[in-house]
Formats: sequence, C-alpha cells, structure tokens
Amino acid sequence: MKLSDSSEDPLINRITDRLVQRDDVLVGPGDDCAVVTLPSGDLQLLKTDCVVEGVHYNPDENAERVGWKAIARVVSDIASMGGTPHAFVVTLVLTPDTAVEWLDALYIGMQKCAETFRLSIVGGETSSSPNGSANVISVAGTGHVHPSRLVLRCTGKVGDAIFVTGRLGGSLSGKHLDFTPRIQPAQWLVKNFKPNAMMDLSDGLAKDLPRMANTSGVSYAVDRSAIPCSDNCTITQALSDGEDYELLFTLSPELVGQLESDWPTDFPPLTRIGCIKDISHSPTQLEGGWEHFSDL
Repeated sequence: MKLSDSSEDPLINRITDRLVQRDDVLVGPGDDCAVVTLPSGDLQLLKTDCVVEGVHYNPDENAERVGWKAIARVVSDIASMGGTPHAFVVTLVLTPDTAVEWLDALYIGMQKCAETFRLSIVGGETSSSPNGSANVISVAGTGHVHPSRLVLRCTGKVGDAIFVTGRLGGSLSGKHLDFTPRIQPAQWLVKNFKPNAMMDLSDGLAKDLPRMANTSGVSYAVDRSAIPCSDNCTITQALSDGEDYELLFTLSPELVGQLESDWPTDFPPLTRIGCIKDISHSPTQLEGGWEHFSDL
C-alpha cells in the first residue's frame, strides 16, 4: 500500500498504535498537543508541525508570510488546549538554490509571530533537500497550561452546544498565511466558560468536527445555514477549504446564554452551529475537508 492509497487518520492510527507511553504522559497522539506531567505537577504541552513548499504555500510566496504561518500553526494548537506558548525550535530542509534573502525574510516573519505571542525561538537544525524538490520548515514548540484549564478534543458531552469562532473558508485566497491564532479568546474561555471539548480548525469543519465527535464517542447535529462563511465563500468552501485556525468547541447548554452575552466585542464573532448528540444519532453530512495525501 502506498501513502496515496490511505487517508491521514488511518495512517496516523497505524503508526501510533505501537507507541508505548510512560506514566507521566497524560495525553499522547491524537489531540492538538501532547500533554506531559512535569515533576512540579504542572502540565507541559508539546507540538510539532511543518509547512511544505507546494503543499502549504506556493513557491513564489512572500517568505515573511510563510515564516509567520510556520510559527502561528503551532501557537494555534497550543491555544486550543487552553495553553500558553513558551519555547520553539525550527528545522529547515532547504534546496541548494534557495536565496539567502528568502531565508532572511522567513526568519523576520517567524520572529514577528514569536514577539506577538511572547514566545522564544531557541534553536533548531538545518539540512539540504537531497533532490532539490521543495523547502520544508518544521517547527516544534512547548507550552504550559494549569491542570484546571486544560481542554481536550475527546471530552465532548451529549447535549453540548457546538461553537466556532470567526468565519470559515477562504484559505485558498491567502487567508491561511495571515491568520491570527485565537490564543486570547481560548484563554478567556478556559478561565470564564471552560469548554468541555476544544480544538483548532486546521483541516476544515467537515473533517475536524467528525474527529472531535469520534474521539468523544458522540455524534452531532449541525445547522448548515448557521455556519459563518468568509466573504465571497460558499458553504462548501467554509466546510472544506481548511486552514481556518479558528476555535471549534463544545459547551454545556446551561452556560450558552451567558457566554453569548459576555463574549467580548473585540474578539472574532462567535457562532453556535449545532449540538452534540448521542452516538446513535446519524451525524449531519459534512462533505469535504483537507486531505494531506490526496495529491501524492
């Protein structure tokens, strides 16, 4: 079997099922970040992500925007767990004909994102691309979260309301390079209205909501007409473009009214799009979603 014959989730399950976790690993593969209990009792978040030329950005794209995206993707995952980013390392795999000026601009973008979200880029690694086919930027980051504010994607409950922040779709027009990780709304949420489950939308609502439901052992009902679409985007694009990097979360129904009343006006818009149902309920059909190996 080749990678092109498999979708992402079965492949991840195949390679992670054989991994054995130590007792200090609270959350292993399967969530936005791994969670490890430190000797102090605090929780450390760990995340790695990569952007690949020709997959996550076009070869002629502004390198500063690519650098911002490379760091912001990891910040977004840490935010969705209720955490705060801390220290990042960057691995570069570069073609020999990459311009040094491109590399300079890449790091300007990465440092701008690091300063914005008060994290440090503390080192990394470089290597050459053997066939000179594409540049790869891989970022690994740590964060921290108080145990009382940790939110997982696998803990949605029947009856929960389903919310998304912002507007969905439009990543293919360039939005995926300039997004703002929702760290401030996420931290406000876990402090004031802690969600039962939360994740960031990286592969599109049509892909990520079923993931959340499956890991929670529940189903869902979605009002397609309520899904907030970006300007000039169709509902199909909002469901399947991916790389929105908005928050998807579920909340106990008794908290919904107060949350909607208290939601800060300087945050991105908040939209209730459905509710969590018992596993016996047939889920709303949401076609699409970003598929990592579809073009191999």
